[in-house]
Amino acid sequence: MIDKERHKPQIVAIETIAKTRLFRVESVDLCFSNGVETRYERLKGGTHGAVLVVPLLDRNTVLLIREYAVGTDRYELALPKGRVEAGEELLAAANREMMEEVGYGAGRLTYLTSLTVAPGYMGHRTHVIMAEDLYEERRLGDEPEEIEVVPWRLTELSALLAREDCTEARSIAALFMVKEKLTQEENINATRK
Repeated sequence: MIDKERHKPQIVAIETIAKTRLFRVESVDLCFSNGVETRYERLKGGTHGAVLVVPLLDRNTVLLIREYAVGTDRYELALPKGRVEAGEELLAAANREMMEEVGYGAGRLTYLTSLTVAPGYMGHRTHVIMAEDLYEERRLGDEPEEIEVVPWRLTELSALLAREDCTEARSIAALFMVKEKLTQEENINATRK
């Protein structure tokens, strides 16, 4: 059972202890409602978050990208994604990223949810967008090399997860969300017939 009476700890002090082009590391002094005082560190990213797009070529084919990921020092297979620019709407950011990374725009974009990664020390949010009714349109992006686009069947997700180069948790979660959403829509349509 969730304790609804629990109160968030009080932030006593915040200090920036390191800063890069993309991130800021903060030391946060907290006082919990039970009197315990402690210090946490958190990684602060941009204030606008990011989008992660699930581009559907058809109801069973998603467009993945293979690009170099410095964190794992290898090429990873994942969904297109990128930051939301200041003043940019989420759906516009999703369409822009898709055009830059997979060479398609979408006639229909649907916001699904927001995800966090390691919320214990990171406040970054990724907004998951489903893209349908795709049309070809390529825009120049900021990628240092051409990104490989890989069509993948949603019915073959278990084979995708078995690959060593598909480990990006947000992409995996988004693929399962979209697969579930499409299955629910198919079930609803089947009962209406």
